[in-house]
Amino acid sequence: MKSQRNYLLIAALIAGLFGGCAQTTQVPDSQAQVQQAVKLADYNWDKFNKAQIEKLLTTYGKGSANYNPAKPPYAVFDWDNTMVFLDIEEATLIYQLVNLKFNMTPAQMDKALRMNVPSGNFKADYNNAAGKALNIDLVVPDAVESYTWIYNNYQGLKGKMPLDEVKKNPHYTNFITKVRYLYEAIGDTFDVSIAYPWVLYLFTGLNEQQVRKMTQETADWQLTQPVEKVKWTSPASIPGKAGVVSVSWKNGLRLMPEMQDVFRAFRAAGIDIWICTASFVDVVKEISSNPKYGYFNPDNRVIGMELERDAKGVIQTEFRKGYDQTQGKGKTKAIERFLVSKYGYGPIFVAGDSEGDMNMMQDFADTKLVLIVNRLKGKDIDKLSRIAVAEYGKPDAKVLLQGRDDNKGTFIPSQAHVKLGAKEGQVLK
Repeated sequence: MKSQRNYLLIAALIAGLFGGCAQTTQVPDSQAQVQQAVKLADYNWDKFNKAQIEKLLTTYGKGSANYNPAKPPYAVFDWDNTMVFLDIEEATLIYQLVNLKFNMTPAQMDKALRMNVPSGNFKADYNNAAGKALNIDLVVPDAVESYTWIYNNYQGLKGKMPLDEVKKNPHYTNFITKVRYLYEAIGDTFDVSIAYPWVLYLFTGLNEQQVRKMTQETADWQLTQPVEKVKWTSPASIPGKAGVVSVSWKNGLRLMPEMQDVFRAFRAAGIDIWICTASFVDVVKEISSNPKYGYFNPDNRVIGMELERDAKGVIQTEFRKGYDQTQGKGKTKAIERFLVSKYGYGPIFVAGDSEGDMNMMQDFADTKLVLIVNRLKGKDIDKLSRIAVAEYGKPDAKVLLQGRDDNKGTFIPSQAHVKLGAKEGQVLK
């Protein structure tokens, strides 16, 4: 009973999250016959979550008596680990590294790898193989030294050597490992406002078409890969200043049929769809709009991270002036700037998976339903997940928690999350 009271208390404290001054539209029984039910395909939805989303579509979609096509409701979706399994930005980084899809001089690479990163040591988890603490000033010179060799020898840059031959040289492994290591170490040590833009600066020198082509190649490649953890270790033969480092990540990005179908259903119900992502805008434009991936989202319906470009559209090593980073509070600011100003009201539905989605989940009084893809994330997203558990099965539930199996890259029909390598799922962290 004490646990139940705690859940109710949490729900009451955050009730303003969805209530505020917004008025919930009630559809009288006499209007039930004009409603047109929009159904989701079963797939691996938790049945209660599926029913609540269908209820939203029926209550506020174009089959309801109060629907106004001149002022349609709209929904906002995060992308990575929400619309797809894993992270398309991170997968694109791996593909870019493996295939050396760069258009930077060594000096430009040095600038990109250092951009806005503090000089303090990384967390102890990122000490080198000898246990030595590392920082940006120790790792970047090693990566740039190896990139300089690649730049001068690889035929895709200024050299004549084919990629297969380049891959045999330890400089190749040293470069790709230490750059991927930096992404992880920076992200775990410093604020996300530093880490999230950092990975984007590696697009310096490319244009939108090149980034989108690389994204498509990334997705096609990832869909053929097993769902597994991959580990890279830099070569001992060229330890450099940083020494030997290792880094691992999850491989095997997957498309989510449930979320492809959600886009279909929301469109059928006359509810506009928008994506608000912390990935680079061109990356998500490609995977969300390319028909081969099944989401069919117009590429002008993506709000994401932006970089400066020159007059020819070439990407620069600088975050776009006047734009907020689309993570955390920045997602709310971007929605206010581009969507609330357009529609005059906030989103009716918000979907996400992590702390970076919390603000847009709770900052709009017009939001009637929130979907959290369960990744067992802590901090504030855990508070919302607990509300979803407390409200589960109740007809007025406003927070939904959808389970996922990281061993398969699929949803599962429950609230639970199954970690990679685990056989049993858990609901809360």
